[in-house]
Amino acid sequence: KCGACGPGYASPLQAMKGKYCPREEILYLPCIYRNTGVEKPDYLATVDVDPTSPHYCQVIHRLPMPNLKDELHHSGWNACSSCFGDATKRRNRLILPSLISSRIYVVDVGTVPRAPTIHKVVEPVELFWKGNVAHPHTSHCLGSGEIVISCLGDPSGNGKGGFILLDGETFEVKGNWEKGEKIPSLGYDFWYQPRHNVLMSTEWGTPKVLAGGFDPADLEKGHYGRHINVWDWNSHKWIQSIDVGKNSVPLEIRFLHDPAASEGFVGCAMSGAVHRFYKTEKGDWAAEKVIEVPSKKVKGWFLPDMPGLITDILISLDDRFLYFSNWLHGDIRQYDVTNTRKPRLVGQVFLGGSITKGGRVTVVEDQELQCQPEPFVIKGKKVQGGPQMLQLSLDGKRLYVSTSLYSAWDKQFYPDLIKEGSVLLQIDVDTEKGGLKVNTNFLVDFGKEPDGPVLAHEIRYPGGDCTSDIWM
Repeated sequence: KCGACGPGYASPLQAMKGKYCPREEILYLPCIYRNTGVEKPDYLATVDVDPTSPHYCQVIHRLPMPNLKDELHHSGWNACSSCFGDATKRRNRLILPSLISSRIYVVDVGTVPRAPTIHKVVEPVELFWKGNVAHPHTSHCLGSGEIVISCLGDPSGNGKGGFILLDGETFEVKGNWEKGEKIPSLGYDFWYQPRHNVLMSTEWGTPKVLAGGFDPADLEKGHYGRHINVWDWNSHKWIQSIDVGKNSVPLEIRFLHDPAASEGFVGCAMSGAVHRFYKTEKGDWAAEKVIEVPSKKVKGWFLPDMPGLITDILISLDDRFLYFSNWLHGDIRQYDVTNTRKPRLVGQVFLGGSITKGGRVTVVEDQELQCQPEPFVIKGKKVQGGPQMLQLSLDGKRLYVSTSLYSAWDKQFYPDLIKEGSVLLQIDVDTEKGGLKVNTNFLVDFGKEPDGPVLAHEIRYPGGDCTSDIWM
């Protein structure tokens, strides 16, 4: 987009408002068949989201993987805005790790963006032998051209918060990113901020424990996380652990996009809290709870208290708004975080969830709502599941939402989601005063796929987005 400037954008605000910031026309989503009963490989779907196109809201291409039951999950790039200024780099490969099989697919999205192809497959043994890690999750490219991928565990399915490093040209496994003997017992997501010499990572759970579903007893056994882990960016060593509370399970973590910022937010699934993390005057790091979603007392569910289950968060490129999804309660929230210590709720919309009227769950005590929300119906379809993965348009005006979390948990918490498939929705955002409104003309129904209903997950744009680009 920028001629000889290299991939991405010079700054977050240029990405948001600059002349090189086009409206998104296609999206990429991993689609998962594991745990659905359909014996087909997962695939990468290309979706047309151009309102002027005759194929608007349609899947226009499907790239099947060569193996079954990979559980494609989150994806990243071979190059992003961290490489801006390097004209030798192109954002032309999508890095697609598999949460269960531990394969990493490198997808060519540069040759024909609307019809990607597989460029390379990194087999699990490469991660096992060269890094003693498995279950890759989050992928970020570095300014050096290398690619770092966080992992949930070791090859035996035990928890281990390590990282694997890929060569950005050959995509060969180079070994571990981390150095030193100390490694966190759990891993999940991460973000880095070189100007403050830091990388932050979070903790989900022990892979062999969460693989088959969620058992509340495993929380008490310590199989789920409670820490933000702090790494020295230059030495690659684990230097600090920030405890955000027992049974909190911190998942997605985001620094503010401003590369000079020394703060950000992390969403905690089970505690329903969003913590602001920040650099202290002493030079170490701390966290404070700034948002809390109260659990609801319920009947007809497998626990008497239902958490919101915050599963995804993101920050607009101007660092003004924070968004997150409550997968179980069924709502998406928008907060004005101009004052990062006192977020202010300015938008909320319900898109299904576990507490809708007429369902099997009855809410007996609710600190927030006067009544249970209506089931969410769009274009005649009752949406199963709840809002999960989020992606914001670069200009901040359109929020895309998918409804699948992880196939084993989908099957447990939303069995009808498995039967009917997930959906992709679009929310119109008021970027002036705040506010969220469903675009009733937008629906991609993954229940109507050629090989049967499928679970669509994370959302990526070919030109980069709010959750994959990092500025140096």
